[in-house]
Amino acid sequence: MKKESAYQEVKNARSKEKISIKEIIQGISPNFFELHGDKIEADDKTLIGGIGKIGDLPITIIAIQKGNDLEQNIEYNFGSARPQGYRKALRLMEQAEKFNRPILTLINTPGAWPDVESEYHGQGSAIAECIVQGLGVHVPYISIIVGEGGSGGALALACGDRVFMFKNSFYSVVSPEGYASIIWKDSSKVSQAAEELNLTPGKLLKDGIIDKVLSNYKNSDDLKELKDFLIKEFSDLKEMPVDKLMENRRNRFRKF
Repeated sequence: MKKESAYQEVKNARSKEKISIKEIIQGISPNFFELHGDKIEADDKTLIGGIGKIGDLPITIIAIQKGNDLEQNIEYNFGSARPQGYRKALRLMEQAEKFNRPILTLINTPGAWPDVESEYHGQGSAIAECIVQGLGVHVPYISIIVGEGGSGGALALACGDRVFMFKNSFYSVVSPEGYASIIWKDSSKVSQAAEELNLTPGKLLKDGIIDKVLSNYKNSDDLKELKDFLIKEFSDLKEMPVDKLMENRRNRFRKF
């Protein structure tokens, strides 16, 4: 079988046929209860978060979602969270630590929303606070990149003890289109940009940026495998002393 190009893998990650974040949450935690608001300004629907159970394990789930059609994408800001969303994530991380609940983050975003209003309302600081909190939280933390993993908008939720990617996904400091425009002033070189960015799961696994490439789950019927996998991973992390958990997480990210 012919190996797909890096840019084809990018297109696969953006496919409208990809399983939605809400389907994943419902499949692994049917009793999920959504929480809203950042305690300061508003609720950003792009970032969905709340509490539930995976098996018998109480858990906090935080995710960035895209829509399945144009109407939903407008509602969810095409998967680009605003500062209110990242502050909601920060609130939920703090709450998870308070009640000793492990954290699962699910990521599908081209990046944080880059408009002037978001910058005015503290986009950069909200992302930075999520990264700091994620690196320092005293509970097990797993991050999964489901589709797009774009820039700091993805990194804000990708500081877990374990970081996994679905097979059809990518993770990059900038989109291939953005890279081509910045480096060559020529967006037509997007395929070359995708190759140079080393953004595919296989290359990121080889470099140690992620810990495992997961199956390309297509519908809710496939999710029992993911649920069982997460139960095992969280069980392993919960058995680890907190000091060791923190040390391993920090050492993991210091390598980069």
